[in-house]
Amino acid sequence: MILEEIRAWSERTPHAVAVSGHGGQLTYAGLWRRATDLAGRLRALGVGRGTTVGLHLERTPGMVVSILAVWAAGGAYVPLDPGFPAERLALMREDAGIDLVLTGEFVGDLGEASGPAAPLGDGPGDLAYLMYTSGSTGRPKGVAVPYDAVANLLRSFGDRLELGPGDVWLAVTTLSFDISVLELLLPLVRGARVVVAGLEESADGAALRALAEREYVTHLQATPATWRILLASGGVPASVATRLCGGEALPRDLADELLRGGARLWNVYGPTETTVWSAAGLVGDGPIDLGEPIDETSLYVLDAGGGPAGEGELHIGGAGVARGYHGLPALTAARFVPDPFAGVPGARMYATGDLVRRTPEGRLLFLGRADQQVKVRGFRIELGEVEAALRRVTGTGDAAATVRPGPDGTARLIAYVTGGPPPERAALAALLPDYMIPSHVGTLPELPLTPNGKVDRRALPDPAWTRDLSTPYREPRTTAEKELALIWGEVLGIAEPLGVDDDFFQLGGHSLGAAQILARVQARFALSVPLALLFENPTIAGLAAEMDRLDPDEWDLADIAAMRDELDGLGAEQLEALFDRLEEGR
Repeated sequence: MILEEIRAWSERTPHAVAVSGHGGQLTYAGLWRRATDLAGRLRALGVGRGTTVGLHLERTPGMVVSILAVWAAGGAYVPLDPGFPAERLALMREDAGIDLVLTGEFVGDLGEASGPAAPLGDGPGDLAYLMYTSGSTGRPKGVAVPYDAVANLLRSFGDRLELGPGDVWLAVTTLSFDISVLELLLPLVRGARVVVAGLEESADGAALRALAEREYVTHLQATPATWRILLASGGVPASVATRLCGGEALPRDLADELLRGGARLWNVYGPTETTVWSAAGLVGDGPIDLGEPIDETSLYVLDAGGGPAGEGELHIGGAGVARGYHGLPALTAARFVPDPFAGVPGARMYATGDLVRRTPEGRLLFLGRADQQVKVRGFRIELGEVEAALRRVTGTGDAAATVRPGPDGTARLIAYVTGGPPPERAALAALLPDYMIPSHVGTLPELPLTPNGKVDRRALPDPAWTRDLSTPYREPRTTAEKELALIWGEVLGIAEPLGVDDDFFQLGGHSLGAAQILARVQARFALSVPLALLFENPTIAGLAAEMDRLDPDEWDLADIAAMRDELDGLGAEQLEALFDRLEEGR
């Protein structure tokens, strides 16, 4: 199956580059040799069928080696994102029964190997990975996905995307997000090359665009938020002719932008519980639907009684349905229900919680959720887990979270607490991944309730999206500080003056807004600022100081600002004369 297809390419095109990224590149022969060597070492450590192995790895080609090695040894991998809080990682390790965790040091130094080992894994019923998602009870839950479900996914998309040798796929997604499965493995079973973007490159639109241009990338899969980051940083390179968008609803305006230049745009849909994507469709004019079911997959629209309906909850059956939730039999039984339409004894379908409508033409249109699960920048979030963290940090009162549009129109996670002041961001970061930390946390004397006594999230007030009054105001003084204050206000939608000590993230900023800020900085100052600088220096004063240090001998913000104002006042003839004088002086 998957491993055998990659092995076949290692024999057919041994010298072709299979994977590249930070840390170098590996040919197909080299990738296969490294993976099977590591598999032999894993077996010596006790890894076999049914064993779960944690992957606590940075984004390098070694990450791909590790996945294949765990499978070749017969085990299943569990992503342990290095950016997650330590407590969350410990919960995942305990829940998955992980005794062995692969780190960069282990993967990078294989030591003496006894020679390539014949793969044990990749059996149809064997477990391929445990992918942890947000849990409504306050704890993440692991989705158990078998190899045959992954194989069906890769086979379906390989045919649809016409992927093959000579193509280059840019992998941008964290390993803990299941769409990484498609972008890391599909190129390898089709003889193409996968380029693993580093952590900073994945979040930095300018760096990502430069990488795509340098590697002449042909295929890219991303969430709407990541696509917008790329567009805000100069656009998508023309070489990226095949584009996939998923993780949340694809807006029409974004689709129109991505279709420019004759690119093929696929809208893809599917929950983790049915193995990454269950539907795909080429986007054209008109309403954007969920697409057609992929191979060996059925999409059912059912009413509350479980009967077919024109509008209702979407259920998914077929080869992609996962085993269920690891160690949670009751929840598994509630969501993975018998499939009476399959005509196969024991067949199951997954109740997605997504509400859809089937049009007279047979297209499926997304309407919303039947529960409290939300999507923010492509990440799946259970509001109950956010609320549990808020209650734990505050120690008093209650909490409620929801999603509202921010000033820039993108979805923002917001929350309110009672019984005390809102918690510090750092306290929440010890419990929740960055994408689950609300952009705004306010206080209320009490939470609004529905007539039956439940929290009424719809009645939560809209945030004012103003500067944090707990931060003393200090007026910008330098040219850089004044310009940055204006740029931040434009991007964040805050009309009142911002002070130099205001924190970008406390003001509701996120990765997309950061990319927009740096794109405007480059346009106004002709200065390319790495995204990492903003994350490390999230105040106006801090970022301005770092900008000034980028080239201390030649870089003068005040001079450049004055020069820009002077040039703006020149006419066409004056500019042409100026350029002539500059050319003569070269």
